[in-house]
Amino acid sequence: MALNSVFSWFIKKRIHQIDLFKKYPHEVQSELFHRMLNSARETEFGRDHDFAAIRSFKDFQKAVPIRRYEDYEPYISKLRRGEQNVLWPTRLKWFAKSSGTTNHRSKFLPVSKEALEDCHYKGGKDLLAMYYESYPEADVYGGKSLVLGGSSKINTFSKDSYSGDLSAIIIKNLPFWVELKRVPNREVALMDNWEEKIEVMAQATMNEDVRMIAGVPSWSLVLMKRIMELKNVDNMLEVWPNLELFMHGGVSFSPYRKQYEKLIPSKKMHYLQNYNASEGFFGIQDRLVADDMLLMLDYGIFYEFVPMEELDKDNPQALSLEDVEVDKNYALVISTNAGLWRYLIGDTIRFTSTDPYRIQVTGRTKHFINAFGEELIIENAEDGLTSACEATGAIIKEFTAGPIYMSDHSTGGHEWLIEFEKEPDNIESFISALDTRLKEVNTDYEAKRTNDLTLRPPVVKAMPHGTFYEWLKRKNKLGGQHKVPRLSNNRQYVDDVLSVLPEPTDLV
Repeated sequence: MALNSVFSWFIKKRIHQIDLFKKYPHEVQSELFHRMLNSARETEFGRDHDFAAIRSFKDFQKAVPIRRYEDYEPYISKLRRGEQNVLWPTRLKWFAKSSGTTNHRSKFLPVSKEALEDCHYKGGKDLLAMYYESYPEADVYGGKSLVLGGSSKINTFSKDSYSGDLSAIIIKNLPFWVELKRVPNREVALMDNWEEKIEVMAQATMNEDVRMIAGVPSWSLVLMKRIMELKNVDNMLEVWPNLELFMHGGVSFSPYRKQYEKLIPSKKMHYLQNYNASEGFFGIQDRLVADDMLLMLDYGIFYEFVPMEELDKDNPQALSLEDVEVDKNYALVISTNAGLWRYLIGDTIRFTSTDPYRIQVTGRTKHFINAFGEELIIENAEDGLTSACEATGAIIKEFTAGPIYMSDHSTGGHEWLIEFEKEPDNIESFISALDTRLKEVNTDYEAKRTNDLTLRPPVVKAMPHGTFYEWLKRKNKLGGQHKVPRLSNNRQYVDDVLSVLPEPTDLV
C-alpha cells in the first residue's frame, strides 16, 4: 500500500509535467538545448567545437557536423581508458554495448548518471505513470515485476568502469526499493550465457506472483514458453493469474501480438510500447489503443530530424522540432546528456501528430530494400505481413527479407524467409495478400510490380522451427537486445540464414 500511495503522488505530479511539455514543446527543447551546451562548454568536445560561442540552433549546426558512431570512437576510446571531461562534464564509467545490426562492430555508448536517472529511469517510471493514469485500479505493485535484461561484464580498459547491454546497466544501478519488487535476482538477471539464463530465469520466476513484464517481445516469448513447458500448462494465466501489463520495445510488436494473445488470453492484459535504445529513451505509448508514441521532450535529449532525401548528402540539413511535418520519414539525430552531439542513431521515424508530437518508428536508415527503386521500409513490410496473416490465419514468429537480383532470364524480386508459429491456411492467398497490401502502402513498390516488369511476386520460404534462434546463436547474439534484422538491401542476411539449413521449403 505504501508503494502505491507514493506512486499515486508521483503520477499526479509527473502527468502535470508531461502536460506542460505537450503544451510548450519548443520552449522545453530550446531551454534544454542551451542548458546542455552550457554544461559541456569546458569538455574536450565543447572546446573543440567552441560551444562557448554558440548562441543559436543555426550556430550549433555550423559548428558541429552530424556524426555517426565511427566519428566518436576517438573520444569514446579516451573515456573507456578512464579519461574524463571528454564529451560530458560529469564522470562517465558506464558504457552500453550496442547490439544493433547497422554494422558488425560493437559500439560502446557512454551512459552518464544524468542519462541513467533523467532519461532511462524516467522513461520506465513514465510508462507506469501513464498506465496508472489510464487504469487507476491497476495493481502492478501488488506483486512482482519481471525484467528481462541483458548481461554485464567488467570493462577491460578500466577496472573502475563496466560495459554491457543497456538493460544490464539499468538493472545493476536500480535503487533498493525497486529491487524488492523485481524478479529474478540481480545475479540471475545479469547472467552471460543466454540459454542457461533462460532456464534459470524460468525456474526462478515460475512460482512468483508476476504482474508486469518488461522486455523485448521475442525473448520474453521464449521465456514464457519455457515456463509453460516446466509447469505443463496451456497458457500463462495458469502460472501468473494476476499478469496485467507487458511493456515492450526494441522491435515492432505487430508480428508477436497474436502469439501473446494466445499465451495470455485475458481482456485485462495490456500492452504498452516504448522507444528506447542504448543512446536514450525517446518515446512512450501514451494512448492505450494507439500505435504511436509521445515524443518525450524533457529527458535530456535535444532532437533534430533529417529528411530522407537529404540523408546521403555530404552535409545533410536537419530540421528542428518546429519544422517537421506529419507523414514524412525522417532520420533521427540526437544530442544527449551523455555527450553524444548531433548523433545519427540509424533509426527512421514519422510524425503522426505535431500537437502534441507523436511518432512511429518506421525502420532503420540502412534496413530497407531499394534494389529496384521500390523503397520498401520496415513499416511497409510489417503492414503487409500483418494483412497477410489476418487474411489467412497465419501467425509469424520471425522473418527477414532481401532482394532477388535480376538475371538474363528473370526479373528481380523479394525473398521472404518466414518462421511461422502457425502456417497460413493457404499459402497462395498469403502471398497474394502480402503483395496486395505492399502495393497499397507503397506506390513505388506498386509501380515496379506493374505487369511484373521489374519485380516478380514475392517468394516466401517457410523456415523450420528454431531457424532464427540457431542463426542468432551462431552469431553469438542470443538474448538481451539482439534481434533479427527485418530487411536488407543486399542478400547478406537472407543467404546467411539460409546457410543454417540445407534445404528450406519454398512456399510459392
